[in-house]
Amino acid sequence: MGRVVVVGSLNIDSTVEVERHPQPGETLLGGDLVKHFGGKGANQAVAAARAGARVSFVGRVGDDADGDAYISRLAGYGIDTAHLSRTTGVSTGHAAIAVAADGENTIIVSPGANGRVTVGDLATLNDLGPGDVLLGSLEIDADVVAEAARIAAARGARVILNLAPYAALPGDVLDLADPIVVNEHENELLAADGYTPRSVLVTLGSKGSRWGAHEVPAGAVSVVVDTTGAGDCFCGTLAAGLAAGLSEPDAMQAASLAAAASVGWVGAQP
Repeated sequence: MGRVVVVGSLNIDSTVEVERHPQPGETLLGGDLVKHFGGKGANQAVAAARAGARVSFVGRVGDDADGDAYISRLAGYGIDTAHLSRTTGVSTGHAAIAVAADGENTIIVSPGANGRVTVGDLATLNDLGPGDVLLGSLEIDADVVAEAARIAAARGARVILNLAPYAALPGDVLDLADPIVVNEHENELLAADGYTPRSVLVTLGSKGSRWGAHEVPAGAVSVVVDTTGAGDCFCGTLAAGLAAGLSEPDAMQAASLAAAASVGWVGAQP
């Protein structure tokens, strides 16, 4: 079984439940403020670890209590945090999340230490090889993610790029990914930028997912509590499946089931 190395972000999510999302200029009363562990990179790493993968994380936290707590949390899942660095004088990343009664969310992210991740943090990628998987997303500097993809591909590892939040990457980097993972909106942005990557997996919400000729239905959902992190759960589980040697449709199916389960709890991570 290969290793999954996640290059990405960590956030503390502060979540408030609201009946509906406010209009511009409108103030609404919400429920109690609840804090959860989040950030696209960390969400994906936890999902991959829960799916049975051997996971390493590359990123940064601040020199604060939130950073201490996050390092302990990831280590508790068995995730290698040797390359999870601290940044002095900067807070750990933070996300303000509003969750409406229908389960839909809006998110504002303050990057904090995530914005200080550099190419110099990528040394552990030199150990990657065939059978390993690099998983990157774009809540950190896109140039760092691009360089991570180049390093991983040069060492024979599989590259998965989740273009969320959407940012344009160089065409040569997109061509390294197998697959690029995007939702329907991100796929439209990708097309608008004139890119036609060789391998694209599109998540379609309740309609499942599509990767080339493979189409997989969504997992059954009994109740939607909170959709935060469902896409991250999909990506992390997909990476774990591919690292374990599953076929592409089987890895997609495992990812769909995990993502469906993830909307049943509050917060991005269980």
